[in-house]
Amino acid sequence: MARLTRAQQQERTRAAVLAAARQEFAERGYADAKVDRIAERAALTRGAVYSNFPSKRALYLAVLVDSVGHTGAAPPPSPSGLADALGAFARVWLERLPLTGDTPAHGRLLSRSPAGLFDDEPGRTALAQVTRLEAVLLALALESCAPHRTERVRLVRLAELLLTLLHGAGHLADAAPGFGDPFDVARACEHLAGLDLADTWDPPHLPHVAPARLVRDAWEPPAGLPDQITGRPVGLGTDGVIAVLGTARLEAAEEAVRAARPGDQVTVAVVTGDPAEVGRLVRLRIGDLAGCLRRVFAPDAWPGLRVVLDEHGAVAAAAGIPGPDDATEAAVRIRAGEVAARACGRGAAHAAAAADGSAAPRSGGAGR
Repeated sequence: MARLTRAQQQERTRAAVLAAARQEFAERGYADAKVDRIAERAALTRGAVYSNFPSKRALYLAVLVDSVGHTGAAPPPSPSGLADALGAFARVWLERLPLTGDTPAHGRLLSRSPAGLFDDEPGRTALAQVTRLEAVLLALALESCAPHRTERVRLVRLAELLLTLLHGAGHLADAAPGFGDPFDVARACEHLAGLDLADTWDPPHLPHVAPARLVRDAWEPPAGLPDQITGRPVGLGTDGVIAVLGTARLEAAEEAVRAARPGDQVTVAVVTGDPAEVGRLVRLRIGDLAGCLRRVFAPDAWPGLRVVLDEHGAVAAAAGIPGPDDATEAAVRIRAGEVAARACGRGAAHAAAAADGSAAPRSGGAGR
């Protein structure tokens, strides 16, 4: 029998830890689960568990990420309208709700909820910000189904309300499994299409944002990072805007989207100082949302915004953004294979997206 390579052995160990952890968490819940028991279930040492996952919270999040479905089914037909899209998304999302016979621990795994995992400020801030990013991504899909879609329609507030209702149903199902009818919730979500939320795009700080700095710097981005929406590798060499955002500033993604020119490819590179926990939280929530979007919307209605996890700061380094952390807000405009404009600080995504970059002088060096 051929000897396993180091990478193969590491992958086998990781799979064994995840399988044992899923059993432990399903039986005892997150709070009462023990890493020693997980190691015993996997026939491994405690050290082997921690060499793959630095904390119990990181391991629990890895189990949730591993449970996010990846469907290879044929793309669905486009929803017939906004109400149809709202109801279809709600029905897909509500499939996760625990049933009457599920134990609380197993039900929480099914719902893939991170509720109660983060009681620290960085974790709570990241959860709030990734939920705002979810609302933007969902809104971009819903906007493709809205009447008069050629107009500059914004449905972020509608998406936020839809997610509020669905997460509320999820919390209630966790506390009182079997209460309520999910089909009633889905029908109620359809009726949100009739609400006039007077949604407009006018953040008060944007008129005061400094213009991006025009440059002509080399652009050598990393290859092979997967888009968290489509799952496909992202090519970062095309013209467009790349916003490098820390997990405390993810809501700024919409600023790049709204300011982008027709034909621009907009990418958000998410950076964090804690990839094991906060990074996995982002991967979980965006991957979970993307799985629902892919089951409801045809590919031409998927959000045009791409999301990559820049866990090692490679995208940030290529963009000339030093020391990225959870508070980072920076962006570059790529034009003809070069960095044509760069902005940092509040409003950077908007500034880079609004920049033309065609008249920049050549810097003659890194210029960063």
